[in-house]
Amino acid sequence: MKTALGAVTLAASLIATVALAQAETKPSAAKPAAAKPAASAAAPAGSPLLIVEAKDWRAFTAATGKGKICFALSKPQKMDPASLNHGDVFFFISTRPAENVRNEPSLQVGYPMKEGSKASADIDGKKFAMFTKADGAWLEQDGELGPFLETMKKGSKLTISATSGRGNPTTYVFSLAGISAALDAAAKECK
Repeated sequence: MKTALGAVTLAASLIATVALAQAETKPSAAKPAAAKPAASAAAPAGSPLLIVEAKDWRAFTAATGKGKICFALSKPQKMDPASLNHGDVFFFISTRPAENVRNEPSLQVGYPMKEGSKASADIDGKKFAMFTKADGAWLEQDGELGPFLETMKKGSKLTISATSGRGNPTTYVFSLAGISAALDAAAKECK
């Protein structure tokens, strides 16, 4: 995915502010919160603004030098091996209208992945190939985007397996509870 490589820097810079936003936001009940306006006097320019919480997923919007972006994200419920320092790990689905990018899935981890390695995404038994670059992974085939997103919306668990730069096999398990509501809120915010 040619746009995925440009998103590496953007995602890396957002991870710290998203982690801060998640830490400062109280967990919500099972139902999604009402959508909030994209701009707020309390949020500095460029800072991600929470627009919805939906079970295990959240949707944010932020302003960048290239325009408004929206993304749904989740943190893993399980990280293996537990003995490794994984750093901040997120699964993003990003929309960047100014770059003509819609619903781009990616994994971001807190360490470099093995150069030239592949990752595998498994949604309730359906597998999708991913390529890795630095500390991220993206779908290998653009044509799999639609099936991947539909499978996520219908699924219950996303498992991603990858290899760290040190050669350690790693696995991340994400709940898919709330993914549809988070994606809908991000799509509405970044039409």
